[in-house]
Amino acid sequence: MINIGVDLGGTTIKMALIDDDGKMIDKWAIATNTIDNGKHIAADISTSVLKKMKQFNLERSTVRGVGVGAPGFINMDTGFIYQAVNIGWKDYALKDELEKSIGLPVVIDNDANMAALGEMWLGAGLGAKNLICVTLGTGVGGGIICDGEILHGVSGMAGEIGHITVLPSDGAPCNCGKTGCLETVSSATGIRRLALDALDYNDSESILRDIFESKGDITAEDVFNCAAQNDPLSSTVAEKAAFYLGFALGALAVTINPEKIVIGGGVSHAGETLLTPLTKYFKRFSLPRVFDACSIDIAKLGNDAGVIGGAWLSKTKLQQAHTTA
Repeated sequence: MINIGVDLGGTTIKMALIDDDGKMIDKWAIATNTIDNGKHIAADISTSVLKKMKQFNLERSTVRGVGVGAPGFINMDTGFIYQAVNIGWKDYALKDELEKSIGLPVVIDNDANMAALGEMWLGAGLGAKNLICVTLGTGVGGGIICDGEILHGVSGMAGEIGHITVLPSDGAPCNCGKTGCLETVSSATGIRRLALDALDYNDSESILRDIFESKGDITAEDVFNCAAQNDPLSSTVAEKAAFYLGFALGALAVTINPEKIVIGGGVSHAGETLLTPLTKYFKRFSLPRVFDACSIDIAKLGNDAGVIGGAWLSKTKLQQAHTTA
């Protein structure tokens, strides 16, 4: 059977045809049309999917269904989007709209959860039934898998790792309305802010300072590149970001005892420059038996994680469709 994975982002919608063994038959993308509060998106996805099925001569009877990773606050059972600010949706029945226009069963979940499922199936978490996936990008996203199932919680908010409070006082404001969230110190945005603060408070010579004076700005990538060259100021910032991430992951790991922690997103490209201090602090804030049973790895699937997770959800949650055109 073929499964269709869809990763719905604010600017791009990625899609893929993936069989039950995880073989990707094809992948493609279309622009996200947010005109009229996103009301054309379901039709755009349907048109693109049906066109691709025709291209590969796929009958509906050979396609199990569609797994969609979407942003925002979602009722996982009904596929109802309460709100997705970047898309423009509010109280939008995405699952119903897609099923009506595609004629296939559809299952919806949070986009970060889909990435976690993808990494569990075919990525860095290969085969792990208990896994934490963290994406370090503009913000900090997350998905938690226990016994092979994504944790949703009573209102679908489980896995919001980025909004664990790591600075109970004197923390920076977060987009969620709180202060001191993990996102404010361990995301790419947070690491940049920490580095700019360090440059303000410290007038020592630094490779990072040279970059700032040359470009007029710096990025989290600059911080880790300089840290890899043993730049003291950059190493201090990277260490601080790893400290807070290790603190949050240690607390989570003591709670759910995972086999794997997978780190994705742009910041994960720092590799060992991030993993070495992170592992040190994770060990400090977890317990010996928890630490010994868990490995921390960099995500392997990149931008394909979401569509692979969508296909996994289709494969495991949907029965073979018996629909007509």
